[in-house]
Amino acid sequence: MTALALTASGCVVVHGERVVLPATTRGEAAKALQQFTTAYNKADRAYDASLDADHTTGALGDIDAARLKARHANSPQGNPDHTPLVLSDVTYTIPKKAGWPRWFVADAQGNRAGKSRWLLVFLRHDEHEPWQVAFLTLVAPGSVPRFATDADGFAQAVDAGAAGLAIAPKDLSRTYTTYLKSGGDAFADGPHTSVWRANRQKLARRPGLANQYIDTPLTGGDYAPLALRTADGGAMVFFTSRHYQKQTAAAGASVPDPGRDVLALTTGEIKQSLTMEFVSNQVALDPKGPGRVTVLGRTQGMTSAQGS
Repeated sequence: MTALALTASGCVVVHGERVVLPATTRGEAAKALQQFTTAYNKADRAYDASLDADHTTGALGDIDAARLKARHANSPQGNPDHTPLVLSDVTYTIPKKAGWPRWFVADAQGNRAGKSRWLLVFLRHDEHEPWQVAFLTLVAPGSVPRFATDADGFAQAVDAGAAGLAIAPKDLSRTYTTYLKSGGDAFADGPHTSVWRANRQKLARRPGLANQYIDTPLTGGDYAPLALRTADGGAMVFFTSRHYQKQTAAAGASVPDPGRDVLALTTGEIKQSLTMEFVSNQVALDPKGPGRVTVLGRTQGMTSAQGS
């Protein structure tokens, strides 16, 4: 799967980094989804992160590993309420691109979270690696746009630094975390933007307890943004961010009980404060030209905590 170069001997050499090719076939994409689902269910049933570690990476890898670690600490015998995840009505969007990593998107109906659609981004860095899910977000039915496709039905990947969009994909994480702190008009109102900011402001100062927030971009390696060209010339972008929430109790008061799962991921003793770290992955519609970015979905999970 590579560009063709003629050597001095007349042999054909393949160079995958030089030619624009589909990331995979639809048959291989379906196999990757089945392998992920099987591994995910085994890990969830046993509360054992090692059972799906080869099939997750990036934001989802962090979120899933922390979830399983906490649940295992509290239920070492496994998940007594395990219900297998079933993904159906799947649409695969496979972009053509040059070089690695290669990636594709699976849009499926899950048997959890009501009618929400599950968007999974599969990623790998060479043909010998297994496909791993780096992003997993839930979105409302009908919110996924039409993609720009060629005659064979393959999509177009958008470069991280692409011009002509409201925000270049490489800048989305930084712009989002800045927005959460300071506001502005970069993002359309919604549950993952204006509503989230308003809820934080309400919680910032409660009787006997202060909440502080720090938001930081997360853009390197398997956390890097991935984008598909939409039919209207914009892009649908998957991106990652990191968030911290510090709860500090007033003198004579105490931090509320955070629950068993949080405690399982907490180091140090919670005396007057608790700082929780979260990783979040978002999917957003980034319009062509000037405009506001719409965050369609966000999945966040706590990955660690520190008491003091």
